[in-house]
Amino acid sequence: MRSSALRLGAATLFVLAALGGCRTLPPAPPPGVSWDVRRPQLQSLEHFQLRGRVAVASSGEGFNANLRWTQDGDHSQVMLEGPFGVGGAQLSAEGDELTVVTSQGERIESQAAHAALAARLGFDPPLSSLRYWVLGVPDPKQPASESLDPAQQRLSALTQDGWHVEYQSYIPAGGEALPARLTLQRDAVRVRLLVDDWQR
Repeated sequence: MRSSALRLGAATLFVLAALGGCRTLPPAPPPGVSWDVRRPQLQSLEHFQLRGRVAVASSGEGFNANLRWTQDGDHSQVMLEGPFGVGGAQLSAEGDELTVVTSQGERIESQAAHAALAARLGFDPPLSSLRYWVLGVPDPKQPASESLDPAQQRLSALTQDGWHVEYQSYIPAGGEALPARLTLQRDAVRVRLLVDDWQR
């Protein structure tokens, strides 16, 4: 049992190291617009898609998965391929309402879905805020502490709702500079996200 846990821990460290060692994406051109203008513009963005990879470490265990995120208004649809078996899982969220459909076709809703997700991932992801964090802005509904890159007029770090988010690189996307690599951390949970493709 202990050797199995050690192998899992070693595999997780390898995945995180590999993600951290990925090539740095080319920097986006300076936006030419102040952060006070760009922030509300990005927060009001209601439609986008991203495709990438995620690595999660939580309490000595972890996993990695492919990720597809589609945002349509307040509705978030997230496809994870990896941690739930070959077919992964589909998450649909709107506000606090959550539906999880597993690779076996099991459908879990509401609080049971939050509990199942927390049990399987090791934490309950803050999807309603994460839709803003992946765009490089704070959730407008909650107070936040921002660290700004003044030259590029974009966030280098963000602290909100107990989570600390660091932005390591950005990529040009539809005339904007959107995050390409970010790390989220809260207590014993660390999430690393690499975005391969943005569509707006």
